[in-house]
Amino acid sequence: MDPSTIVPFIKSTKNLFETMLQMPVEMGEPSIKPASAPSFDVSGIIGFAGDYEGSVVLSFPAATAVRVASVFTGADVATGSDDLTDAVGELVNMIAGGAKAQFSGRKISISCPSVVVGENHVVHGRKDFACVQIPCVCDCGEFAIELAIRPARAPAPAAAAPAVANA
Repeated sequence: MDPSTIVPFIKSTKNLFETMLQMPVEMGEPSIKPASAPSFDVSGIIGFAGDYEGSVVLSFPAATAVRVASVFTGADVATGSDDLTDAVGELVNMIAGGAKAQFSGRKISISCPSVVVGENHVVHGRKDFACVQIPCVCDCGEFAIELAIRPARAPAPAAAAPAVANA
């Protein structure tokens, strides 16, 4: 994956945590995530389509997700509650939207967020995409951003119809 594709997500995540949650976030070294490696316990997922395609996943251990969601909402959030999944969905939506805005001049659509909750779940993306995992740490604990994003491939040109001779 081109490093210039990763930077908007790093900037967007840092901006979100510093402005909305009032806490710094430290980013670790990005690495390729094995396809079968589990994500953390709570994952928000957004799809990208258009000039860039793929997905972004914001994944938290359950305890970190509860703490982050509680800070984000300003109220105590319980594990497994609708408030928790709504908050994680909105956080990944804000990160994806912030990153999308940095791809200037590109036509990109993002999907509505989906949130998966469960110990050691695996988020499977397209098999032809590499997934880059960026470990992160904030005052609430560790989490990760998982990116499987690339420029869309141009469609193959349609085969020309055979010329028909006039009789």
